[in-house]
Amino acid sequence: MAELYDRIKDADTPMIFKGLCRHFPLVQAGLESTQSAMNYLLKHDTGQPLTAYYLPPEQRGRVFYNEAVDGFNYQAGKLALSQILARLQAESTQAEPASVYMGSTNIHQYFPSLFAENCLQLDQVNPMTNIWLGNQTRVAAHFDFPHNLACNMVGKRTFTLFPPDQIGNLYIGPMEFAPGGQEISMVNFDKPDFERFPKFEQALAASFTAALEPGDVLFIPSMWWHHVRGVENFNVLITHWWRDTPGFLGRPNNALLQSMLSLRSLPKAQRQAWKAMFEYYIFDHDDVDESHIPDSAKGMLTKPLDELNARKLRADLTNKLKR
Repeated sequence: MAELYDRIKDADTPMIFKGLCRHFPLVQAGLESTQSAMNYLLKHDTGQPLTAYYLPPEQRGRVFYNEAVDGFNYQAGKLALSQILARLQAESTQAEPASVYMGSTNIHQYFPSLFAENCLQLDQVNPMTNIWLGNQTRVAAHFDFPHNLACNMVGKRTFTLFPPDQIGNLYIGPMEFAPGGQEISMVNFDKPDFERFPKFEQALAASFTAALEPGDVLFIPSMWWHHVRGVENFNVLITHWWRDTPGFLGRPNNALLQSMLSLRSLPKAQRQAWKAMFEYYIFDHDDVDESHIPDSAKGMLTKPLDELNARKLRADLTNKLKR
């Protein structure tokens, strides 16, 4: 897999690797039949309860808010894998099936024996590996901070991807409260209301569509928005997530939240002044000459930021946030 990593390590646009995982046993079981794929998963089940979601038929698989946007349109609960699979089998016989969905589930914790035979060995980045399964579902466009190599194992999935700069054309919903915890586009991709969401047409013009067959792998760069559709009666996906920087540097989301608190409500002139500060210290620092500061005095300006200075910075910030 070293060649694969070399191709994606500096990539900033999505890539499809056709058939890269087609030889995996789970993919082969799914190509034989849905029942074979389910039997294969059950063989690797540890018996731990799993979080599953149920959407009534009238939702047509769209994982979303309720009408008042004060709750969600699905029910969640803990079920055994055998119960989830039995419900999926039952729904496959219905003319208008309900949607049953198991979201991001850590393979090492819940399916440890599945990993060796069915996951990409990316020793360079040591990714977090999760499994997803369900029938016909539609997950609203959202972004993830980590990079992702998504292996389509069983069934078919269609990803609609948008560059990070399309955020203003996607009509993003509430930040504090969203399905899966990550803010989402409020546009219904099946029936987009262009009167309500006129700029969505610009987003579509900039979009990238990936229709994945069993065994195909999709690379999703960090921060790319993606809408995900499960097409068949039974679909299984395995994702590999990793970041380019060490965990001690924290999540960029935290900086955004702090900025919401301290910058968003400032007068525009002051926001623009702080924008210049952010560009100088954060976004364009690669081009800043800091040779006038001795290395021993750079502290948090050290590039790249080391763990000691990161800990000092976090401690200082934590103390200031308590005031």
